[in-house]
Amino acid sequence: MKTPVTVLGLGAMGTALARTFLAAGHPTTVWNRTPGRSPELEGVTRAATAAEAVAASPLVVVCLLVDATVHDTLEGVDLTGKVVVNLTNSTPDQARALETSLRGASYLDGGIMAVPAMIGGPNAFILYSGDSTAFKQHEADLAVLARPLYVGADAGLAALYDIALLSAMYGMFGGAEHALALMQSADIPAVEFTRQLLVPWLTAMLGSVPRIAADLDDPPESGTAGSNLAMQATAYHNLIDTSVAQGVDPLLMTPMGDLLQKAVATGHGDEDSAALIRLLRTT
Repeated sequence: MKTPVTVLGLGAMGTALARTFLAAGHPTTVWNRTPGRSPELEGVTRAATAAEAVAASPLVVVCLLVDATVHDTLEGVDLTGKVVVNLTNSTPDQARALETSLRGASYLDGGIMAVPAMIGGPNAFILYSGDSTAFKQHEADLAVLARPLYVGADAGLAALYDIALLSAMYGMFGGAEHALALMQSADIPAVEFTRQLLVPWLTAMLGSVPRIAADLDDPPESGTAGSNLAMQATAYHNLIDTSVAQGVDPLLMTPMGDLLQKAVATGHGDEDSAALIRLLRTT
């Protein structure tokens, strides 16, 4: 018999999690603050309270809107002997605080690197951190949702990895959206530009990220930059000027220009992109 699972929260992601557990043969109990949510989930057991839902299963998966809701939901609930897997988006400090607040339970924090439609599919993965014994115990159960990746015993690590990956995604999307706005300003079809040029260009440029990472871990000798920051800072003004001339707000672009200027002003003009990462550190 598959491990019984409880899912707390039936938003779009929680519903996808419950549906996938159910399809994989796990007896699935669900609870949502608004009763009757996700009526299409046939075969689940619907609990009247969070406490009743938690009592039904040894593995409790939490997927709520914000960290405060998780605390409110679990307050006063008997968690003795349970493995609580919190997949609610949070910060590293929030994950650590939640682990500390739980009594009698083993804790795993998770970062879902997927949209709901990807859950149960081959391209989704979920980052986990916290109790390593609990992860090993339920790794096969969690694998039905997505490829499970354990990143460390510190409960805050999954959230840190999650935020780092989301930061890269939003930065990439921001640049792509600015590029599309420029094309639209000249009535150039967005689909053709995206297919023929934008996606191939971004794909090619992503190939340079491992080199930047290597330079960050092992800084090269001064003066060996292939595309030094002084040159980039000088040319970057053209991005801003063109945007303004085309009637496109450069708000997504100006922070990078400011960082390039800071790099040059602080003596890093002959270095490459890894120097920008060091300048972002405030501690």
